[in-house]
Order: sequence, then C-alpha cells, then structure tokens
Amino acid sequence: MPRRSLLFTPGDRPEMMRKAPTAGADVIAFDLEDAVAPGSKADARESVRAVLADPEFSPDCEVCIRVNPTGIAADDDLRGVLGEGGDAAATLDAVMLPKTEDPDDAETLADLLAEHDAEVPIIALVETAAGILAAEDIAAVPEVDALAFGAEDLAADLGATRTDEGTEVLHAREHVVLAASAADVDAIDTVYTDIEDAEGLREETRFAVELGYDGKMAIHPGQVGPINESFTPDPERVEWAERVLAAEAEADAEGRGVFRVDGEMIDAPLIAQAERVLAYAEAADRD
Repeated sequence: MPRRSLLFTPGDRPEMMRKAPTAGADVIAFDLEDAVAPGSKADARESVRAVLADPEFSPDCEVCIRVNPTGIAADDDLRGVLGEGGDAAATLDAVMLPKTEDPDDAETLADLLAEHDAEVPIIALVETAAGILAAEDIAAVPEVDALAFGAEDLAADLGATRTDEGTEVLHAREHVVLAASAADVDAIDTVYTDIEDAEGLREETRFAVELGYDGKMAIHPGQVGPINESFTPDPERVEWAERVLAAEAEADAEGRGVFRVDGEMIDAPLIAQAERVLAYAEAADRD
C-alpha cells in the first residue's frame, strides 16, 4: 500500500490519536519522541497502549509508533506500549526509529521488537550527518522497509541555516532517495513546518515527487489532503500505465519477452513504474 502521507500525532493526546485515521493519511504515527515532554513519557506510553488495544480502534491505514532513539528509552517505549504483546501488538504495523545513524541502531531495534513478539517493519528516520552518510547501509537492514528524511534536525546537526529553497539540505535529500531506491524500500520526505501555507506545501511535495520520494511526513491533519493530492498521478500518466500493463499481459500470453508501448521499448523498470502509478491512482480513488 502506498505511503503518500505519514501523519504524526502526539502520544500523550489520546483523543487526537483516536481521531487521527479520519485525516485520510496512509500512515498514522503516534509520537513518543519529540511531541512528548520528558516528564510525560510514561503517561504517553500508556495512552498509546490503551488506544492500540481498544477493540473499537480499527483504522484502515497503517499504524506506526515513533519511539525514542535506540537504547534504554526505546526499550522502555516498547515495553510500555506492547508489554507482553496482546491487542496492542496486533494493531501495530510499523515502528519509526528517529536519529538512526548506523545499521546497528536499526538492528538493535529489530531485536527489541522480536523480544516483544512484534516483528514489524522499521521506518528509519535519518536526520543527522552520520545517518545520511550511512543511509545505504541502514536501508539494507532486512527489517527496514522505509527511509524517512528529517531536514530540520539535519540542519541543526550541520549548523546550517534553513531556507525556503532548501538548498542547504538538497544533497542529503537526494541521497536518501538514492539509498532507498538502491535497497528497494520506500523514501518518505521531510515535514513542511508552516501548517498555514498549503500552497507552499503542495509545491514542496511536488518537488519531492520529482526527486523520487514515495511519500511525505505531515505534522497537522490539514496537511494530509495537499500531500495526497500531490502524489496523485495525472490522468495521462494513469492511462500510460494501463497501456503498459495491458501490453505486458498480452506479451506474456504470447510468450514475447519484449514489447512496445507508444513506440517505446518497455523493460522491467518501466513496468515497475507503471505498477506504482496505478497503485497511487487506486489510493487516490479510496480517498
């Protein structure tokens, strides 16, 4: 299922967590890291656990929790939310790991998840210089099935000044896409911090699409619609994808290994593109 939009919701706000699926995001992430004050972590874990274990909470989107960075805090998060497994574990679809700086971070989290009988995929958030430089190796960890790019923390780590153009983080932003593509995992773009600027969000998301990103993170429910719209393929692109897959089926039936569409030779990468286009078009139809 496409991950066009990933919406963060504070883990200490149970009423917001229960409403989060109504925003229409493909992924909702209950945040135990930045959105929760240090003194409220224990209460937040219990709130997340209660929501996930509630039989009336049955969203039709992917459910993720963002734990604290690998170590004692991450283990405390998993212990507090999952306990010995049960209903909360059954509702959880993925875990986001912030400040991922090397493969060991992701592998340690995978081991912790296994200890709690929650062998779910990891979304590795790379948001430091070390994390960006190790992105290829992080993406190659078997349990990692997405890389997410964090521009704000990266700029702080570099001592860079954030600009509207984003040139100070563009190299890193492109590097994450390359690393994710090489490992055949999703690439999820950074947040857009101005929640009042819908047009700016659309423009930045369209640029993320051009770079090759599969989705974008959101910090407010109102950002989900513009993000999803920006990832919706144009009708002409959908028609092209349908022609490609129809021609592939015909070629397979006739035992032909190569075929053309609109005068273009079609190979495996173009078939994969066509499949992705239709998957995103189907996601838009479900909105």
